[in-house]
Amino acid sequence: MAGPQVNDARLSLEIRTKSVEQTLIPLVTQITTLVNHKERPRVTEKTTQALVRVGQAVCLAVERFVSVGQTIATENPEISADMCQACAEARNAGTSIQHLTSVDATSHTNSQQFAEKTAMVRAARQLLSAVTKVLLLADKVIVKQLLISKNKVSNTLNELYSVTTFTDFVNCFSQFGNEMVELAHLTGDRQNDLKSDKHRAQMGAARAVLEKSTMMLLPSCKVCLRHPDCETAKQNREGVFKLMRGALNMIHHIVMDEGAGQANGHVSPVHNGDSGIGLDNAHSACKAFKEFEDQVEMIRMTGVTASCKEKLTGALEILVETTQDFTDSAYTSHQHRESILQTCDRLKSEMSVLLRISKNQRNSNNPSPEMEKAILRTLTAAKSLNKQLQDTAMDQASELFKANEDHEILKHLKAAGGSGDQQRVAEMTVKFEEHMQQLEEVCKLFRHIATNEQLVIAAEHNEFVLKNLGPLTLLSAQTLSQYPGSKITQENLDMFADSWESQINDLSIMVKEINDVCQGRGEKPVYLSLPRPGICPAMPPKHGTNSRGLRPVKLDAEEQAKIAKLGLEMKLITSEMDAETDKWEEPDNDIVKRAKNMSSMAFSMYLFTRGEGPLKTTQDLFIQAEYFSEEGTKLYKTVRDFSDKVPLCVHREELMTNLERIPACCQQLHSILRTQTSGKTATFNKVDNAIQETKNLMNIIAKVVTTSFVCATKYNIDYRKSPGSSRRWRSSGEARSTASSDNESMYSSSMSDGLNKSSCSNKQFSASNTSLDRQPSGSNLDPSSH
Repeated sequence: MAGPQVNDARLSLEIRTKSVEQTLIPLVTQITTLVNHKERPRVTEKTTQALVRVGQAVCLAVERFVSVGQTIATENPEISADMCQACAEARNAGTSIQHLTSVDATSHTNSQQFAEKTAMVRAARQLLSAVTKVLLLADKVIVKQLLISKNKVSNTLNELYSVTTFTDFVNCFSQFGNEMVELAHLTGDRQNDLKSDKHRAQMGAARAVLEKSTMMLLPSCKVCLRHPDCETAKQNREGVFKLMRGALNMIHHIVMDEGAGQANGHVSPVHNGDSGIGLDNAHSACKAFKEFEDQVEMIRMTGVTASCKEKLTGALEILVETTQDFTDSAYTSHQHRESILQTCDRLKSEMSVLLRISKNQRNSNNPSPEMEKAILRTLTAAKSLNKQLQDTAMDQASELFKANEDHEILKHLKAAGGSGDQQRVAEMTVKFEEHMQQLEEVCKLFRHIATNEQLVIAAEHNEFVLKNLGPLTLLSAQTLSQYPGSKITQENLDMFADSWESQINDLSIMVKEINDVCQGRGEKPVYLSLPRPGICPAMPPKHGTNSRGLRPVKLDAEEQAKIAKLGLEMKLITSEMDAETDKWEEPDNDIVKRAKNMSSMAFSMYLFTRGEGPLKTTQDLFIQAEYFSEEGTKLYKTVRDFSDKVPLCVHREELMTNLERIPACCQQLHSILRTQTSGKTATFNKVDNAIQETKNLMNIIAKVVTTSFVCATKYNIDYRKSPGSSRRWRSSGEARSTASSDNESMYSSSMSDGLNKSSCSNKQFSASNTSLDRQPSGSNLDPSSH
């Protein structure tokens, strides 16, 4: 975050986030229009006036943009000098563009028009460069905010590690939970905003490890506190802390873009999409095949020179070496092993023929028919070998999932541990370790055949988690066998067993995705960003959606990221609501009961975005949203009756302002649910809009509940008591309603939106700026926002 780092030349070139890129799009469009018109020999008076207006709009937009940048500079001294310099450059360029568009072009000579065009291009370049610098500097503020949140979690994690009493642990864990929610929100936003598919997948892998580890942290720590002398409990807890620290370290390196291979404190080479989680990477078969085929194809243009022959031979050696993981595996069938070896021999033979023919090739730029035939035969043999490896990996996975040993082994482990039979636990440990090795072999083989970096990272992530989670599950079983009567040790084993089965489910999804892509059936892989299943089940005709059946619809990465972000925001609001309602001294009053009921419904909709919970299809989601809308109407009537007891005051005005928004939101949600839709995109948009409107309504309800308490306590209304002041937040619908209505605001707000998104920690933005949630070129817009 220091100034010298900001002056790096790459700052004006490398754009890593979609929000920065999307903010520049309208600017590029406007400038392109201006430059193109400067190329015309003659323009009409009407066109000249239009250009003048565009130039003025650009200048005004730059002024608004710069004002936000200067606010960021004031609040962040470490980037102040560079930000002010970039803002000054942007302002000068905007002024130049306005001046150039205001000059009368109808009476100019060709030399004058050429000079003006040159000046316009120079000013446009300066403006683009300056605006990009401002956006990237603002993005550094977000990076700083995320790292501060990560450091908070890391420090509290260290405190958790050293606590020795239950009281201290409960207090510390409560603080840790709040900090984890904040970090999850920030990392989720960052993951969705990253342009690189690889970086998004890496962030998703790190967040998934952190999420599962957090679930296991609570019982493992409680076991250590209850049984401080138990060595297996200490090792179990130590393993969870190690996982969490590694995930936090990984997040740090992704955010700082320091290279995924440094996650464990040392640099390791990146091969075909290193996940950055510390696995020993070697060449993958998929990459080796691609490199070999590229070298063979190159022969058509260059012939087999000495250098080309050396590269071709080296590529073949690496390719054959990657097949050894398949042939050396104890779980590869004899038939598959023999087929792989025979196909390798065939490929070597075809390669020898190709090299022999190439010696007689005179014209290196025009291969002879015999040479062309040899090239095709070599490529065919390589493809055959690749197909053989894919079949071998898939057969191993099929046999593994067909046996379904996990459930039985875990059941016997629990039974043996619960009865205190340590010898039986030891026997099941051996079986579990053998099964774990087979799972790791499957992950390794699928990493070899994965066709892109995201799928490679998914395979590595699964292998890493299984390799670390398996021993921790066994340790929890051994601890239970030492204390069979301890309820907390039983809960600990149950948690690790559930986590293991969840990871096996993730593995099965990954296997299917990689196999679909290899077979040409997969359009896009399901990344590790939430929701993991990536499924939006199609909805029957009820609730206005036309469907031919309950066939699941697969969401792509951006759709998953968007609906997951909405879900997480809703979860945060429900958590806030629950915290508020739990503080009422008489929680049985109608306001609290209805608010809690709505919070529960919203939480089930959040679980739907993760592919979990009671709502299995979009029909279930829409039915739940209808009940949610009806409950909102009932709450409105209840609070309306309560408001009659409140005397005229500022708080009553605030209560009534928010209260009167509830019927409109309920009606909007009802209209969304009754919208006729057909097809995947329309169904997803309907789900997206329903969740967005539910989130907006939850925001309003939270304000109403909080203000109701303030009125009840401040004016001693004999109704019910509720918590004191609570954090106020602004709903996205409310934020959107304050958008600027100026004629030229479409362009200026697009720039301001992107800068706001890159600096959401700043709280003093002008009311003319639009909502932070708005994307300039979003394809799934919520109708309620217009």
